[in-house]
Formats: sequence, structure tokens, C-alpha cells
Amino acid sequence: MSCKKVLASDIAQVYRDEVKKIISSKGIRPKLVGFLANNDPAAVKYAKWTGKSCQEIGVEFELRECPREELESRIMEANEDKNVHGMMIYYPVYGDRQDQYLQNIVDYHKDVEGLCHMYVSNMYHNIRYINKDENKKSIIPCTPLGIVKVLEYIKVYNPVLPYGNRLYGRVIGIINRSEVVGRPLAALLANDGAKIYSIDINNIEIFTRGAGLKLHMHKVQETSLQLEEVIPQCDVVITGVPSKSYKLSTDMLRDGVVAINFSAFKNFEDNVTEKASIYVPAVGQVTIAMLERNLLRLYEYFHENLE
Repeated sequence: MSCKKVLASDIAQVYRDEVKKIISSKGIRPKLVGFLANNDPAAVKYAKWTGKSCQEIGVEFELRECPREELESRIMEANEDKNVHGMMIYYPVYGDRQDQYLQNIVDYHKDVEGLCHMYVSNMYHNIRYINKDENKKSIIPCTPLGIVKVLEYIKVYNPVLPYGNRLYGRVIGIINRSEVVGRPLAALLANDGAKIYSIDINNIEIFTRGAGLKLHMHKVQETSLQLEEVIPQCDVVITGVPSKSYKLSTDMLRDGVVAINFSAFKNFEDNVTEKASIYVPAVGQVTIAMLERNLLRLYEYFHENLE
């Protein structure tokens, strides 16, 4: 079998070109502020990528570094600053529930990461618009949204089916259940009709809208299933284990599987291409493209007529 390797840069470029065209045609310059209150090398690298990418498409980016004890007040200042159109925080800051508190004090008008309570609640409850305004789509967290766009790009989503049901019949395994990526991704994909095996170190849960898509939003079922039982069933396997040593055995994968990795480390074995029909080794550039797309969307929703 010939495996097609799909690069995040090719997928991201489609969305970045669209954002750049709109910014140029309208003669606007949305401003994104990033808050860096840690010394995490991955966060520093992400901040650098964000600034470079924003500059290329016409977004003004300002990185504001501060001690974590000052971060709350700096966020509140940015909430009130009409010249700031979007903001993001490079996590982890405290690495605990205090980070969730920080997510929730970001004004939803400026929350490009989609992590405040309203956007998270909408996502889990399959509410697709802000305050039932069908002209304003709810903001979705960037990495889960980026993976959705990857799946659309490689035609895992079936455009023949109605919007909201286009993953009907798909079985997808996600090896990660973090609150930042894995769990929201499972909810998003289940809400679009897929059967999801959500896999973490403790157990495997099933996210589904029920037989025949009877439910409006997904439900979660705990199971006693093992990894080797569920992975061979999956049309798509998505990995996000933050460990250099973790490798998913290629022998578990079904022939023709779609394999997607969003971890900073390669979670698939090198011979994954012997089983996979499509392999996406990373999604980082799509994540940044979604960040920029969310910023433009918030600018158009809440700021465009106030300039």
C-alpha cells in the first residue's frame, strides 16, 4: 500500500491565505496579545512561531512577558483595552486549576483560544453559535479545531451528509484525554456523528451521540476495554501523548487507517506508513492558522464597527 503523507503546512496555508486576503481587502490590522508567564521551552517556541506567522499575514502581534503573579491583572487590563482585539496565554502557568481560572477571566469578546466557560460549554453541548446568533459562530479551541480541519482536508468528513452529521459511521481513536485537547476533540468529533474511543492511561471511554445519531449532543460511556481491542476497529487514530518514549504499535492498526499525531513527539512507530493510507505527522501550523482565524472572526464580530 502507498501511504500519503500530508503536511500541516499545506493545510494551514489554505486558511492563512484566506485570513490574509480578508485583512488586506478590508485594510484592517487586528491586534493579538500573547501573555508569557513561564519559562517553558515549548511555550517560548510557540510564542516565536505565533509572532512570525502573524507578521506574515498582516496581524499585529505583541508578546507581553510578566511574572505569573502579575498575569491576572495584565489580562484584566487587556480586557479593557479597545486596541487589543484578541489575547492568548501560553500555558502552563501554574499547571493546576488556577490555569482554568485564568482561562475564565479572558473576555469572551477577545478569547481567541476558545477556553473561557461560555465557549467550552457551547462546545460540549453542541451549541454552534454565540448567544443563538446564527451570524456568530462559537469559538472553538485551536488545536481541536485544527484537527477537525485536518480531517476535513483529507476527506474523513463526508460532505454528502448534512452539516453536523458528516462523521456518521466513522470510528476514531484518540490517545489523549487532556482537558486542553483530547477531551474537547472527542466531544467535537462525537457531536459530528463519529464513535470515539477516548483513551488515556486510566481507561477507555466511548463518546457517541447514540445509535442512529438520536442525541443532540454526545454522551460518555465508561468501559473496561483494552487498547488492543479498540485500535484495530478505528478508521482514524489520533495520538497526543507528551512522551518521547511512547510509540503506538503499528501491528495494532488496521490496513488503510488514517494516522494523525499532534504530540510534540512522534507517537507512531516509523513503519506506520506500512499500514496507514494517510499519515499526518504534526498539526502545529494548523493550530496557529486557527488562532489567526479565530482572531479575525472575533474582530469582525465585536470590534469592526468600533474602530
